This record gives sequence, C-alpha cells and structure tokens, in this order.
Amino acid sequence: MPIAIAHARAIDGIHAPLVTIETHLANGLPAFQIVGLPEAAVRESRDRVRAAIQTSGFEFPRRRITVNLAPADLPKDGGRFDLGIALGILAASRQIPLESLDGHEFLGELSLDGHIRPSGGTLAAGLAAADAGHRLVVSPADGREAALASRAEVVTAEHLLEVSAALDGRAVLPPAEAPEPVPPRHPDLADVRGQHQARRALEIAAAGAHHLLMVGPPGSGKSMLAARLPGILPPMTEAEALETAAIHSLRGTDHLQGDWRARPYRSPHHTASGVALVGGGSTPRPGEISLAHHGVLFLDELTEFDRTVLDVLREPLETGCIHISRAARQAEFPARFQLIGAMNPCPQGFDCDLAERCQCSPEQRARHRKRLSAPLLDRIDLAIEVPRIPPAELAADDTASEDTTRVAARVAAARERQQSRQDTPNSALHGPALDQHAALSTADREVLDTAAERFRLSARAYHRILRVARSIADLDGAETIATRHLTEALSFRALDHWRTQV
Repeated sequence: MPIAIAHARAIDGIHAPLVTIETHLANGLPAFQIVGLPEAAVRESRDRVRAAIQTSGFEFPRRRITVNLAPADLPKDGGRFDLGIALGILAASRQIPLESLDGHEFLGELSLDGHIRPSGGTLAAGLAAADAGHRLVVSPADGREAALASRAEVVTAEHLLEVSAALDGRAVLPPAEAPEPVPPRHPDLADVRGQHQARRALEIAAAGAHHLLMVGPPGSGKSMLAARLPGILPPMTEAEALETAAIHSLRGTDHLQGDWRARPYRSPHHTASGVALVGGGSTPRPGEISLAHHGVLFLDELTEFDRTVLDVLREPLETGCIHISRAARQAEFPARFQLIGAMNPCPQGFDCDLAERCQCSPEQRARHRKRLSAPLLDRIDLAIEVPRIPPAELAADDTASEDTTRVAARVAAARERQQSRQDTPNSALHGPALDQHAALSTADREVLDTAAERFRLSARAYHRILRVARSIADLDGAETIATRHLTEALSFRALDHWRTQV
C-alpha cells in the first residue's frame, strides 16, 4: 500500500516550519496511531478525524493506520493538523487521488461533522508556503489573515467535502480575501495644552525611535502624550507590518480588525508579570513587548511595576528580540519597540509637584527612584520632567499648538534622511556607523566629556546622547551635529541629575 504524503505547518516562535504528514495503511487489527512528537491536542486528532470522515460520507479504513508527523524532533500542538491527517487517510485509501495532495499545504481543525475550524497563526504559514511554492488551504476565518501575504496562493474551504471535491477536480476553492484596512484614528497632539518641552521630546523620540521617560505629578498629561506618539510615527513598511501581524496572530488579538499596517500601541497594567511582558508558557507565546514590535510600549506608573519584572526588559531594549527557554521548548520573538515610561517624581501623590511644595524627604524620593534599576534607566535615551500645568494655561486658547499632521511630517522627513544615510533609525547606530554619522567638533566633544564626567555617565549613556543629538540635527535638516543640537540632547537627561542628588 503506497504512503500518502500531505503537508502542513507547525508553529515555532513566529516561524512556521514545514511538517510532512505521512499516512500508511497496513493489514492487521484496526488501529489508529499518530507518531512524531504529538502533544495532547494532536493525539486527540484521532477521534476528531475519524468522526469527520464518517459523518462526511467517506469510509474510514478498518486497517492499521500509522500517521507520522515529520520531523520527529519538532513538537506539534493544537488541532491545525486535522485537515492534513484526514486528507492523508482518504488519499491512502484511494478515496481521493493520491497525487492530488502534491503542491498543497493544509491547515485546519476539524469538527465532528467535517467543518473546518480556524487554527490561528496562519500568516506565518502563508509566508512560508509562498516561499515553498505551495498552495495553502485554510478555513475562511484563517484565510483573511493568511491573505495578507499577498505573494501567497491561499484558498479557503468550509468543509472537508469541499476540499476533497477540489482535489478530485470536481470543484474550485475560492481564493482568500484580505480584510479591508480601516484607517487608524489617532488622538491629536493639538489636544495637549502647554508641555512644550514634553512635546519636543516626543517629537525627537519619534524621529529617532528613542526610548522616553516622563517624570511628573498625576494629571500633568503624561498618558495623553504617550497615546499620541503612534500618530506621529512614520508608517510601517509592508515587511514590518507583516512581521507585526504574524506575532499578533499567534496570540489571537483583534489586530486585523483595524488597520494592520498601523503601529501597535500596548499599555499593560502595572500588575503584569514578567511572563506577561516578555512571553512564555509551556508552549512559548509572545508577550507584550513582542506585541508592541515596531510600535510603542507604554508603561504607566513605572515605579509600581515589580523591579524584577522591569529588569526583564534589559535584553530586548538592547537587542530588539527576546529569547524564551523552557525545559522542552525554546523560542525567539522579535521585540523592537519604543518604550515610553511615566512615573511620579515621589511617592506622595496629588499634593506632589515638581516645585518646592513637595513634602517628601530626600530619602523618600531616593527610595522611590531606586525602584528602577540603574541598568534599566541607562537604556532610556530621553528623560524629562513634566510639571503640572497652571489652570490659566489650561483655560487659554493655545493656537500655537501644532497638530499631529504637522509634527508627523517633520518626523517622516527626519526618518527619510536616516534611511537614505544609514538605512536604520538613529537609535540603532552602533560602532563605526555612530562615529561616522554622529561626529562632533573638538569643542563639542569636550562639552560632552565634561558632562559625562560630572554625571558619571556610562559608555551606553554617552552613546545614547550622541544618537539623540543626531536625531535633533535630522529634525533641523542639518548635515552635522552642531553645538545647539548637543546641548539640547543634554537637556533631556533628567535622570543624570538624580545621580548627583543626596
């Protein structure tokens, strides 16, 4: 009896490795065995597949059935292999042509009556199937997601009978259709009254993809500013948007309900655990930092997060990815996000502001700030104080306040300069590229060296000041960093003043 071979895709991080489904029918007592490192949901496929084949009007072979999911060392989980297993059995028993499975990949969980249910994670499978030159067959719900990979050939089917009829040449499966993009509705930056330094810092952070920390009393506008950052960021490229959408598909978020090309904005609560932030689980899944990939991660009430939770951000802030290791599984997820943090300057509450009315002692303020480790703060490019706005300024008609459209245009122009010059945002400049594109004059180098010595800056903080100065110069349209660009970059280092306080 020949072996029927079908193909499917597993999930390994954001990748979708090929799984070959080999089905063999042999003489002997009736049995149905699945091998190839299947987890519980895959082993349960035997009952789902048997019922789906019988209720669809096919004959379930009363033979010894062995299904091998290769490669054997790749863990397989979920019901995504049901459709491929069922079609392999039908082909091995000659109820559909054996050769009809060639050039196809099948993903979908089967209900007991043969309907195909969505299995998730199909965008990565669509991209991988396109690279392999295969046609991907999925449920209509999964087809909307897989069709985002425009170069992939994706068709949909609602029932096992539809797939078998198409493979037998009696029907044609409809192509999948990608969802229509819904334009994002970002809040307008013009709604923010006053806070001119904070608005300037937000623009610089957007221009160079820098991390930003805002320190100020409650109600001073920190959350409003953070929510307006995605609106001034330049649009994602198609490759960036597909990578972000593939991550969201693994978590089953509603990312596709809006504009999947829009940059994500994630704001987890301060009670979030380390696993919730970076991802994990027995089968590793992406966390908040990966869901914010190519977007913004806003951590409000930063000092209320557990210190050990915040410290897990060190690696992804530096490398742009996160490695998750478990006893049986390892996975790597991209996590190149912009961190925007907000915190109060001291633990007192609404009576506290950045003036002399604060009643907290220096020891209380120091203890409050030490909830953030120095290595984490060292990875933040800009830190600013956001004072409380006087009532008169709140009531005034701020006609000079620029809206999101005007600021976004300047940010886009600055990013274009960076892409044409170095093919990367300024925040990613390292080594010789940083020395070349962020060179200082002799006098400016002495100014920076003096500041580094006074505030005991690390080499990381030293280089981050250079990157911020380069972004300010790009917003100014300047070819080189001038003294005014460097001094402005130094003014956004409120954290360094903490080191000199008692």
